Amino acid sequence: MTRPLFLFLALFLATGSFAAPGGVLRVIDADTFDIGGVRVRLFGVDAPEMGQPCASGGQKWDCGRWARDVVRDRFEGQRARCTQQDIDRYGRVVATCDVGGVDLGAALVSDGIAWAYRRYSSKYDLDEKAAAVAGRGLWGFDVERPADYRAGQAAARNAPETDCVIKGNISKSGRIYHVPGGRDYDRTAINPSRGERWFCSRSEAEAAGWRATRN
Repeated sequence: MTRPLFLFLALFLATGSFAAPGGVLRVIDADTFDIGGVRVRLFGVDAPEMGQPCASGGQKWDCGRWARDVVRDRFEGQRARCTQQDIDRYGRVVATCDVGGVDLGAALVSDGIAWAYRRYSSKYDLDEKAAAVAGRGLWGFDVERPADYRAGQAAARNAPETDCVIKGNISKSGRIYHVPGGRDYDRTAINPSRGERWFCSRSEAEAAGWRATRN
């Protein structure tokens, strides 16, 4: 654990309140920054992933790189003051940030550089609606929302090399199988080291002791 992150965690445990990272902003990608030596994931927004494709008018490009470069041109090297909301599973501080009196999340969403991340907050809903109506930035492109893109990439990495595409997953609910098109199919990963496996048919899965998901 880095020293700045350790200090933030120690302050939270001691006081019951979150610390506030602040300092010069360095852009990592369109929603992730180094601020005063602390890695910060911007709260309530979701920007395209590096390598995620955009398309428009027959042209394709790296949407994550495009978004990062736009944010870098506008905000790199400026001073930011952040209010910490959480720490994510990667150890990053999740925070809202202010740059020169501007809410950074609101600026990115209203200009079509990122989407409101409703899984975690509705804070930027109206900013997103304004960007969509005006067709700004991402709203003028053919592009997936990042969460859908990440789920698709994870499913592709985990796909079998055969036509046996039913996922036999083991969880606290027991041995469950998921078929393509099911609610949790794309986000379910198969780990053979845990006894999970792929099946070619429902009957094969049920004969092996797996049951269908109830979702």
